[in-house]
Amino acid sequence: MRILVTGCNGQVGFLLKQMLANEVDLLALTRQELDITNENLVNEIINGFKPQIIINAAAYTAVDKAESEQEKAFAINTDGPKYLAKAANTVDGVLIHISTDYVFDGDKSGLYAETDLVNPQGIYGKSKLAGEAKVKAYCDKYIILRTAWVFGEHGNNFVKTMLRLSKERNTLSVVGDQFGGPTYAGHIAAAIIAIIKKIESGENVNWGIYHYSGIPHVSWFEFSKIIFAKAKDNNVLERIPKLANISTKEFPTLAKRPINSRLNCKAIEAEFGIMSSDWKCELNNIINYS
Repeated sequence: MRILVTGCNGQVGFLLKQMLANEVDLLALTRQELDITNENLVNEIINGFKPQIIINAAAYTAVDKAESEQEKAFAINTDGPKYLAKAANTVDGVLIHISTDYVFDGDKSGLYAETDLVNPQGIYGKSKLAGEAKVKAYCDKYIILRTAWVFGEHGNNFVKTMLRLSKERNTLSVVGDQFGGPTYAGHIAAAIIAIIKKIESGENVNWGIYHYSGIPHVSWFEFSKIIFAKAKDNNVLERIPKLANISTKEFPTLAKRPINSRLNCKAIEAEFGIMSSDWKCELNNIINYS
């Protein structure tokens, strides 16, 4: 099977490249090697390689910066997926596109299902939602995988930020009224590979949007406490900083974050047999994040 991975220097793309390297005919490209906002280059590479599956792990993810870089955010998160979707269709390929919980406003009290009303509050979420629309419009065979609170050994993420700040400060203030499911990048990669295996088997696949994130659901404050406890247990930190539980109002940001990012992942379990994973297990290797 021929598989193209974009954004292979990102958190998920990096691990996909590692996990698929010896299993398939793989073309994994960095942003420097394939700028997905360049339609001509997208067409040239896809028509030349003719992948059966394209995994789009490329994205503009600077949530606050997107507010002042709207054109760049939409180019990468909307135009790029459109070009990939159109090119995928020309070679009768499948497009697996990674999206986000930020397509929701976070005002719902329960878990968000794939069919719930979308209402992004910031440019990042709006650009990602527009990208989803392009994938649906231009590609016949697609999986849009919405996930949340991604962390991994490669790239920048909340775990690495907390560990860095803990070495610089004695006290840290962390938001305690935003809730979601931290998701290990390697688990996302494994979920995508499970989807690929069903496609490869020839079984009928229901194309569409699926949610996948880790469990248990926690606040950023609770996530921080667990990160530091694991770091202390594994001798990554000599001391744990004092944590202050603050509200979203006490920590204003340029972009509004969803208060509730908890995703209902029953559909992906029913269709592909993929269960939500326990993200705490991955923090046992927290030395790899420091």
